[in-house]
Amino acid sequence: MDPIVPVTEGAALVHGVCPGELASLRQAFVENFTDRGEVGAALCVLVDGEVAVELVGGWADAARTRPWTGDTLVNVYSAGKAVLATLALQLVEAGRLDLDTPIASLWPEFAVGGKHRATVRHAFAHLAGVPAIREPLTNDDLWNWERMVGALAATEAWLEPGSRVVYHTNTYGHLLGEIVHRAGGLMPAEALRRLATSIEADVWCALPPDVQSRCAEVIFESPPALRDALAAGAASRDEAGRMIALAYVNPPGYGSGGVVNTPEWRAAQLLAANAHATARGLAQLYAALLVPNRIMSSDLLAEATRVQSSGPCPVLGEHIEFGLGFVPTSSRRRLGRSERAFGHFGTGGAVGFADPETGVAFGYVTNRVAPGWQTRRNRALLDALDAAL
Repeated sequence: MDPIVPVTEGAALVHGVCPGELASLRQAFVENFTDRGEVGAALCVLVDGEVAVELVGGWADAARTRPWTGDTLVNVYSAGKAVLATLALQLVEAGRLDLDTPIASLWPEFAVGGKHRATVRHAFAHLAGVPAIREPLTNDDLWNWERMVGALAATEAWLEPGSRVVYHTNTYGHLLGEIVHRAGGLMPAEALRRLATSIEADVWCALPPDVQSRCAEVIFESPPALRDALAAGAASRDEAGRMIALAYVNPPGYGSGGVVNTPEWRAAQLLAANAHATARGLAQLYAALLVPNRIMSSDLLAEATRVQSSGPCPVLGEHIEFGLGFVPTSSRRRLGRSERAFGHFGTGGAVGFADPETGVAFGYVTNRVAPGWQTRRNRALLDALDAAL
């Protein structure tokens, strides 16, 4: 165990394990607090399944009264999409789900509004054409799985399935989650508990009350201009602008705004946006993916992590590439040292990834959240790890 290092006078401490050859990574983690506005965070790096680095620091609440510990859970936003995709890929591996079958063959209600040709592969790769729900919904609806998947199934496609990659920022959880439910017979949260228990990964969805007590408070910084733009877009007659806005604000709390720290949000099954994890838990999931046949075969992992869709995305406002639920490494979003690395970011900076060539599995979680996947804080950590290796 390395010595405990004070971050600033009167602040919580950064502590943990970090060998000398990775001292630059520890320095970047400390500087996130001193120079880049970190409030609370944790970092874990596994190499060939063994802990190489594990650091925690800062505070689990905005009032800075509760120090972050190794078992502090926090909402990791879209980093949970890779978790959900892993659950669905397990069913592909088991022969219970076929990538190129129509979604409607499992979920007949989905075959309306131009969605009858949408396939399971389309759902994985953000090509299904339903990044938003058209029917106005409330937050009471958000906590009701059947209500949400029913509204999604009834939604007319915003664009032809398979024609263009459009990030399903929130509907991904209900779309792929209901596919998991229909194909595997388990709700996503139950399927996740089975997987997480089997690989000893502290990753959750639909947290019970006793586990919620471990959660960090998310400090969400949403610019007023963005909130105003989404409100205007939701009321617009412009189809593209309305689609983008509704993707985030229908129901109003779909993107977590105003509800992220509530018991209802933490207890809901919204794996596109409300997975909770420790840094080690996220890293352990990716480490397990690197072990052939522990979660899936090497062949299926290779298929899942190659580019399946790419192009300019109107929801994210930039060029994006997706595999089957994973984000392959790219020049815009570098993950690991090799071209085979893969992972997923979450809003505000949480990130998990694995690199099959180096055996590295990485997890970083934080409670200071602002819109965007890449931040100064996670880039500092990723760049420091890359340089050290």
